[in-house]
Amino acid sequence: MNETRRDFLKLGAAAAAAGALGQGRVFAQSSASIEPGDRVYITNEDSNTITVIDPRSNAVETTINLTSFDEDARPPFRLVTAGMMPTHAAMIHKPLYHGCIDAHGAVPSPDGKFLATSGRGSSNIYLIDAVNRKVVGNTPNPLAGPTTNAERLSSGILVGREPHEPTFTRNGKELWVTLRGEDRIAILDVARAMRQAEGVESGAILRFVNTINGPAQVWFDAKGALAFVASQKVSKVDVFRVDPDPNGHSRPERLATLDIAAQDKPGFTPFLKTSPDGGEVWFSHKLADAVSARSTSDPFGLLDAVPLGNLARPNHVEFVENRKGKVIYVSLARVDDNGPGGVAASQIAIIDRSGAPGTRKVAGTFFSRAREAHGIWTNPANDLLYIAHEQDELPGTPNAGQTCCSAFEVSDPFSPKFIAQIPLGALKLPSGELRNKKSINLVYVRPGYKGQTA
Repeated sequence: MNETRRDFLKLGAAAAAAGALGQGRVFAQSSASIEPGDRVYITNEDSNTITVIDPRSNAVETTINLTSFDEDARPPFRLVTAGMMPTHAAMIHKPLYHGCIDAHGAVPSPDGKFLATSGRGSSNIYLIDAVNRKVVGNTPNPLAGPTTNAERLSSGILVGREPHEPTFTRNGKELWVTLRGEDRIAILDVARAMRQAEGVESGAILRFVNTINGPAQVWFDAKGALAFVASQKVSKVDVFRVDPDPNGHSRPERLATLDIAAQDKPGFTPFLKTSPDGGEVWFSHKLADAVSARSTSDPFGLLDAVPLGNLARPNHVEFVENRKGKVIYVSLARVDDNGPGGVAASQIAIIDRSGAPGTRKVAGTFFSRAREAHGIWTNPANDLLYIAHEQDELPGTPNAGQTCCSAFEVSDPFSPKFIAQIPLGALKLPSGELRNKKSINLVYVRPGYKGQTA
């Protein structure tokens, strides 16, 4: 790093300010940990926005607008009319609103150059350019002016009822979208989807594949040969052979339907992810307050079932592996009293993954430093961790009334070190500010780098 004395003094001043606010300390990451194009993306379900954080400053760089407010100067189309800001439900039911409803899932493409995000309530998928941090397919607004937005939001791609999570195939050719309100998966051709979003082609959906009822998410094994599908309605997991053709497009074939009632009796498994070595797939069982692991090899046997405690309510899992350890972090929705500084906060469970299958268990927990932890993702070096949260911070705390992301240094994954609590602020529209609210998915993206979906 080429740090001048002035840079060093600025860093020290920032650290002192952060400490005075009770926000922890500023962590001077090495250039090996963060590259200039690195960004953290967070979907905010109640505001229908995507927050973009620069990990070099741990501050919000911009907010991507997925609403259609202020595209017209007339009152029915505006966020704030007659000095009043409506409720969330009223906002998305305004006449001629065509924006996203319930921005939820998010995943980077294998090369990190694009993201796909889902609108649960609007039944569509949006594609985001992660290099320029813009929605693919937006067009110039013919009504642009001082009191209106410069762009008109793309309609995205309609895929079906309640698209929960999108996932790119390992070769980047397709996007598989679980339709949680149905019993099928929409499979999109990514190149066609880009052109459809830009209005120059149609037919991005290649096919629908029948699966278990209420599919929540798809994740692929390391080779991209198998697809695992979890459900939020039944205690089952579907396994498909991807079987790509010579052009890289899948020819899905169901191999097995696994009974996971012993691990998830309520039938509510919202999230899964395969391990970096490709040998395991881990599931979060939210209402069973547990996570479990299975082999990614036929017959996909159970490897571990790990209880997390009463009402833990696990959301996402993330793997961190570096020279000091090999762990799985699990974000817990439960909010516990007596967090750091006496402030209520959620916790993150640490599972030691170095042990033999059947012996893995919770090795410890740490407070996430905000409330109702949800999305969680590490950087490519596996020494930084970012966590999204659903609830706003409490009155009397430095970021009261704000939804916050928190950042940790995890070079020792068993002893995470708090870096910052990052308030997400608001989307600034011509008629007023729309607060970024209820964060769900979070991804750390490095454009041009083969990331977790590669």
